[in-house]
Amino acid sequence: MKALSVFVFTCGILAAQATPPPSVPAPSIPDLPDGTVIAVFDDGVKFTMADFRNLYAALPANQQGMLRDRKAFLEQYALMRKLSQMAEADKLDQASPNKEALAFNRMFLLSQMKLQTESMKPVVEEDEVKKYYEANQGQYHQVKVKAIYIAFSRALASQASNGKQLLTEDEARAKAQKLLADIRGGADFVKLVRENSDDAASRDKDGDFATLHPTDTIPDAIKAAVFSLKQGEVSEAIEQGNGFYLLRAEEVSTRPLAEVHGDIYTALQQEYFRKWLQATHDGIKVQFPSAEFLSGQKAAAEGK
Repeated sequence: MKALSVFVFTCGILAAQATPPPSVPAPSIPDLPDGTVIAVFDDGVKFTMADFRNLYAALPANQQGMLRDRKAFLEQYALMRKLSQMAEADKLDQASPNKEALAFNRMFLLSQMKLQTESMKPVVEEDEVKKYYEANQGQYHQVKVKAIYIAFSRALASQASNGKQLLTEDEARAKAQKLLADIRGGADFVKLVRENSDDAASRDKDGDFATLHPTDTIPDAIKAAVFSLKQGEVSEAIEQGNGFYLLRAEEVSTRPLAEVHGDIYTALQQEYFRKWLQATHDGIKVQFPSAEFLSGQKAAAEGK
């Protein structure tokens, strides 16, 4: 439909107050046969349920909320339709810069359609997924971690929210190192968690901290320490913010293929698309006969 992008933009402005936030589900549309006439415009043209479904599918998700008031929506659509017809009658689509804007918008929309189509086109074979998984096992390692956290303060005579006197940085480091020595000497890690950890959330779960993956957004020091541990080992004291962590690898494992299959499939599909786009880009040959246009030196000189 002509002027669809303009329609979407204008409706978005006029219906801004009625548009629900992205978290609100889009309204459902009536389950009517495609041939059902739902509107007749002032020039006699009939608008069917099939037309409505096609238009609905073309709208961005954040614009579909305007369809909660279907009567107002179709009245607004009729106005846009009338205005576009009037513009064509006045040959506004043939005058510059309007015709260039229309041509550019058409080219832009078509290019986006092509990119969308190509991004979904590659079919990844099952063997490729398995080969990728086997060759990149490190990406799918996971470590279930327990933690002891020893907080400190750089201010004098500071207290935690529970009224406990906070340690200085040196005192906290010494305490963490003492606990580490006790653990490596056979002390019960969970017992030490309950008695010493300043992280209430993990302390209440006997030190359960998280199951970490190499792709997680976590500090480099923690990532390096955790993924160098063998099952049952405890890290050196790791300083993070105002505290020191002792981290124990409770369970070291690899995520099964079934769990990461979708991620691998998408990654391979995106890689094929990236290569296709790069090849398409590399195949473009553009000549630039005017050095002045690119540099702007002549224009600058004339302006002096």
